[in-house]
Amino acid sequence: MNPGDMLRIVDSLHREKNIDKEIVFQAIEAALVSAAKKNYGEEAEVEFHIDRETGESTGTCNGEPIEVASDSMGRIAAQTAKQVIIQKVREAERDALIEEFRERIGQLMNGIVQRNEGGATTVSLGNVEALLPRSEQIPGESHHPNERVRTVVYEVKPQGSRVKIILSRTRPQLVQRLFEQEIPEIADGVITINAIAREPGYRSKVAVSSSDQRVDCVGACVGVRGNRIKNIVDELAGERIDIVRFSPDPQVLIPNALQPAEVDEVILCQMIGRAIVLVREDQLSLAIGRRGQNVRLASRLCGWDIEIMTQEELEEQIDRAVVGFSSLDGVDEELANRLVGEGFLSYDDLSVIEPDVLMEMGSLTAEQCDVITGQAEVRAQEAEEAAAAERRRLREQERLDRATAEAEAAEAAAKAAEEAASGVTPDPEATADQPATTGEAPTNEASAEATTTDEAPGEEAPSEEAPSEEASTEEASTEETPVDVARNNSDGAHEISPNGGGQSDATKAAEGESSSSALGQAESDTARGAE
Repeated sequence: MNPGDMLRIVDSLHREKNIDKEIVFQAIEAALVSAAKKNYGEEAEVEFHIDRETGESTGTCNGEPIEVASDSMGRIAAQTAKQVIIQKVREAERDALIEEFRERIGQLMNGIVQRNEGGATTVSLGNVEALLPRSEQIPGESHHPNERVRTVVYEVKPQGSRVKIILSRTRPQLVQRLFEQEIPEIADGVITINAIAREPGYRSKVAVSSSDQRVDCVGACVGVRGNRIKNIVDELAGERIDIVRFSPDPQVLIPNALQPAEVDEVILCQMIGRAIVLVREDQLSLAIGRRGQNVRLASRLCGWDIEIMTQEELEEQIDRAVVGFSSLDGVDEELANRLVGEGFLSYDDLSVIEPDVLMEMGSLTAEQCDVITGQAEVRAQEAEEAAAAERRRLREQERLDRATAEAEAAEAAAKAAEEAASGVTPDPEATADQPATTGEAPTNEASAEATTTDEAPGEEAPSEEAPSEEASTEEASTEETPVDVARNNSDGAHEISPNGGGQSDATKAAEGESSSSALGQAESDTARGAE
């Protein structure tokens, strides 16, 4: 190969792949060695050297100089050299990417969403693709292809010949980088972010301080009408952010971290790293927060184990702790009071006390300290089991109450449905007792019943027996006269019974006979009246 071409190739790989030139030279030398061994055998001692300045290459085989020429190598040797160079370049490229992105861990990165696979999102960072796992996404948010997203680099590790870059949107570093981007005073170093506590998607607390007394650190972070903090909240999918004024004094920092709750007093227990915060009864729920979120974030922000209670609860817990510690073998009332004064308020606290501290506080021996801590461990276990049993009892009681309420609701619903159904369904006895005469118009009473109840579709047809003389008299009192009935029957009209069914031929014949009898009876009565 021409030395000039060699130098141009090395420089091109260095610029395109961001690979050091020395690595490229070493890859070419290794490729030449592999190709030469295909010709001279694997046992041959082959060495090649490329001059970094001129590009000229020299080689030896078993101490004798050999010529470096492509035409002297076979096809297989040339292919081997090519594969070696490609492999070395890929490894060098991977190592360069790993080194580059490891320096960016915790830094803000802008990317474009490529695709979503099984909850994980693939993000393009320019010349490389990174992975945003579901566990590192803000709860409730979703990303769509071609969407711009801002993340921080969380982890970088090699994966075969490639590099795996893990991004995150749940780390506190994302909040810090967004503050640095949106607030110039932080980027300039006038305002410092001292601590961040975050629950992604719900709430964050940021402690800030100012090196310039003329600059209000909280006001500068909020901005005019909240425009600065609003941009950060929008980027974090509506996550609430509390800006806390930092102070090195825990007596000042803890009340600031628990805002908006008002704190009456802070008692610091240096020995066990606990801070007992006293608040009024009406501020208790506000200080604890929803599901303990406020006090939990404040504890992370301050680095203290914060316990919220009222003055009455503290006095009750102190009395209970003194009585309980005094009942242990080897602990007198004075030692119990000293333990409570240092913040040990439960058997669990006493079981983890350092033996040296207990020996110094009570002038005890190592054996006595072991006995005391052993008793405390046993009683702490008993208290934990009792608390677990009580929690189980409460859960079972809640389950029973819920089941009882559901059963009562179902019973009430069934009863209401039954009452509603009984108010609409007709009375079958009233329907059966309703008179049904053939060829007659219904009376007023029958009409009223027909408008309120539906007759059964399977009602029997009227009787085929000829009506008696009384029935003929009653028919005469209806709206239709026997003469009309006889005329209708004589004309062959089809009468419809009240139940909607047609009359049979036998019924028609019987009605015709009864109508003729009624007509004859009427004529005879008229003749008697005339005489």
